[in-house]
Amino acid sequence: MNRMDLTFRKLKAEGRAALIPFLTVGDPDLETTLAIITELEAAGADILELGVPYSDPLADGPVIQRASARALKGNIHLRTCMETALKARQAGSELPFILFTYYNPVLQMGLDTFFAALISHEISGLIIPDLPVEESGEMRRRSREAGVNLIPLVAPTSHERIAKIVSGASGFIYCVSSLGVTGERATFHEGVDAFIESVRQLTDLPVAVGFGISTGEQVARFAQICDGVVVGSAIVRKVEDVIPLLDNPATRQEGLLQIREFVAQLRP
Repeated sequence: MNRMDLTFRKLKAEGRAALIPFLTVGDPDLETTLAIITELEAAGADILELGVPYSDPLADGPVIQRASARALKGNIHLRTCMETALKARQAGSELPFILFTYYNPVLQMGLDTFFAALISHEISGLIIPDLPVEESGEMRRRSREAGVNLIPLVAPTSHERIAKIVSGASGFIYCVSSLGVTGERATFHEGVDAFIESVRQLTDLPVAVGFGISTGEQVARFAQICDGVVVGSAIVRKVEDVIPLLDNPATRQEGLLQIREFVAQLRP
């Protein structure tokens, strides 16, 4: 069974929700990304989203945009991100890895090469935010054949469209808690609880929520009604804040510890 599916099964038996951090790979560099992955796992992360830096990240707010810009200066690309996942696994990580990428890099790599690489680099899941459900048939088919979960993003649109997106999904359903791009928020759109419940009624898959979640209180709030909670911009901002520490060998461990402590207090 897919490593992600096993994780959700285990967490369900334990009665708790998954903490799913997001990292931009290569921010500020690959060596540091690998070190941060170790810290996130030690802090209690259950599943990890690895963001592929992209020059036109339509779904991402300014924090992740800045992280992508920093990573792109280091020539980080889709294959680099897969290689980083494999290096983390070889270093002992047990986390299921989700690759968060836009569709253009996938298309440039070629679907045959892309899916072969997902398998060989032990990627458990895939999120492609700019791939509409109407054009996702080939990706869904190939994902099933590869044993990789293609995870859909679902926003509070019509019941019919949500049902269409959810049908044929795998891994989990990613509910968008706030309209717009990623970024930390103090409040969420009205009716978010009812929206999440409506998605639950349409699927037997785990349901996770993300976009805008940034504090332990918010994670705890959504962990009561979801199987997983994604935290992205808040963690990427924390990395950004401690880059001066990470860049100095004398303070590098202090910077890594600050990231670990920040993520540890998010754990539901």
